[in-house]
Amino acid sequence: MGESSTKPVPPSPLFDEPWRQIGEKQETLDYVNNYRPHIEDQQLRILLHGAVGAGKSSFINSVLSVLRGRMCVEALTDNTSQGCFTKEYTTYKIQKGSPETFYPFVLNDIMGLSKDKGVLVDDIKLAFKGHVKDDYRFNPESKLSAGPFYNEAPTANDRVHLLVCVVPADKLPCMKAEVKKKIRDVRLEASRLGIPQVAVLTKVDLACPEVGKDLKNVYRSKKLKEMMEQFSSDVGIPMNCIFPVKSYHEEINFNDDVDSLILSALKHIIDFGDDFINRRIHNV
Repeated sequence: MGESSTKPVPPSPLFDEPWRQIGEKQETLDYVNNYRPHIEDQQLRILLHGAVGAGKSSFINSVLSVLRGRMCVEALTDNTSQGCFTKEYTTYKIQKGSPETFYPFVLNDIMGLSKDKGVLVDDIKLAFKGHVKDDYRFNPESKLSAGPFYNEAPTANDRVHLLVCVVPADKLPCMKAEVKKKIRDVRLEASRLGIPQVAVLTKVDLACPEVGKDLKNVYRSKKLKEMMEQFSSDVGIPMNCIFPVKSYHEEINFNDDVDSLILSALKHIIDFGDDFINRRIHNV
């Protein structure tokens, strides 16, 4: 008889121990529900940007769904469009309890970035300072100037307090260098204005099969951690400001693991934005 041969065991795609912990859903939900800015009538404005098809609208819908306790599709999405589906500057308020009561933060969606077209970095800079009014239809050829959609005298609530870069994990390895450069340009302008930034890594279930099987593996996935580290190196957003999530897009029922990741990202977004508001108060 010949010697028996054994096939080499492939390396595990998962770490033995998670490199982060998934937060407790109810505890994080209570935290978000109880959030109040220190200034009366202050509204925390959160601006989402990212490449075309990154999943900004799906993330917004997921946040609305988790907080309202039912599936919401207020931010329109499109599974067939090859270009940018979001064309206008849109503010999403989130109803809390009665129809007249809302959370003290809003989410803003804008046209996506692309290699050749998409939203202009100059328009994002104007949005930072509160100069862009709702329903402005972005023009990839020229930036917003004086007119009905240009806010000449922005208030503190019109200005952006937190920038969220939404990144699709499944497309990240093939993201064009030009798009990464635009993301970095936007980040640098936000930094110049003192605006904090985080990144939300969407579609993690499509990027890593082990996470697709069980979302609890999200912080054990070697592949996802390497992708996050590479993106952090490319655009400069620190690792502890990058949050992997799975958005709701085909489900009709809630999942606690999906909710926990969305709420964890939202909690940190609120914390960083609130810190920015408080710094502005003390520096006045």
